[in-house]
Amino acid sequence: MAEKDPREALGGITIKTQAPALAPENAPTMSRRHAAGAESARGILFTILGEFVLPDGGDAWTSAFIEVMTRFGIEQKTTRQALMRTAGDGWLTPTRIGRRTSWHLTPAAEDLLVEGTERIYGFGDSASKWNGRWLLVLVRVPETDRSARHLLRTRFTWAGLGSPTPGVWVGTHIDRIDQVKDVLHRAGVLEDAQVFLAEHSGITDLAELVKLSWDLDALDAEYRQFIDHFKERSTSDPLVRIVELVHAWRRFPWIDPDLPTEFLPRSWSGSKAAKLFKLQHERLRAGAMAEWRQISDNRS
Repeated sequence: MAEKDPREALGGITIKTQAPALAPENAPTMSRRHAAGAESARGILFTILGEFVLPDGGDAWTSAFIEVMTRFGIEQKTTRQALMRTAGDGWLTPTRIGRRTSWHLTPAAEDLLVEGTERIYGFGDSASKWNGRWLLVLVRVPETDRSARHLLRTRFTWAGLGSPTPGVWVGTHIDRIDQVKDVLHRAGVLEDAQVFLAEHSGITDLAELVKLSWDLDALDAEYRQFIDHFKERSTSDPLVRIVELVHAWRRFPWIDPDLPTEFLPRSWSGSKAAKLFKLQHERLRAGAMAEWRQISDNRS
């Protein structure tokens, strides 16, 4: 059986090596229509789990989830199915209390959500200094081994690596070498791979390598879309707005390689988008949590 990837449970993110292609339901302008799909229901559910359930004790009633997800046009049946699927994957444990059901985060889910929230809320805080060294991975996987190829592509992308040519992966975060080795091990290709910490000789321009490895223009366009959608200070429903905000933002830490400043386009929108996310999240957080607690306390 193919291994379930916990980050795929966080919204079904679709990633390509060159240009980060996003599934429609994960676009920044997340509409109620898009949110109504089953996979989007799971994505929104995980956003709710990380934003409200995790910091508020780790459990919530079915009715609370239904109330929130109804605001996105998601039917009760779809919400219940999302809860059951999430429990089936080992992230939630149901407890019957009379006619009601309370859903509790499992230890694995808590670890996953803590890791995710740390990366989501900490991403873009400041540009780290780069020492000029590259993480270089040489590995080839047979075309027929789709599972291993998918695992390498997605998790290497999440680790900030790009592929300038088939079988070659590069990145500027040498501290992620253990993460890379773990991915190679999980894919069953560790013994056939070569991993290096390297320095560029300076003979050729690195700009071409960066261009081949990552489509920064496409990523910058995604950041601009995010800014355009969330720059307004709408407060009509802070709970819905913060779920939309986090749901739209959370993919960026996984698809942005977080490159040194010298490799970024002059008009890079990533820093501006990160500042906007933090500003809007801070502004909406108190009202959204108050609304969530009222729903959790009053619904049966």
